[in-house]
Amino acid sequence: MPLVVPDVTTNSADKTEEWMRKLVGKKLSDEGSSETNFCKTELPQECRVIKPGMMVTKDFKPDRLNVHVDDEGTVSHVHHG
Repeated sequence: MPLVVPDVTTNSADKTEEWMRKLVGKKLSDEGSSETNFCKTELPQECRVIKPGMMVTKDFKPDRLNVHVDDEGTVSHVHHG
């Protein structure tokens, strides 16, 4: 059985689920977080925000959070990679 140490050896599915709960349905903002907004400065360092039609590289980085937003800037879904 593998050793699991919280915040050290968590799998990306758990991290993705956690970020989904925090972000989906909220708009990203440059200022503080609220019930409807999430401050961009609180996103992980290894992160990219992907807008509709935006070109992105296909390189895979397991720790990178990809945040997909709709035309209004509301987060639709997230994934790691």
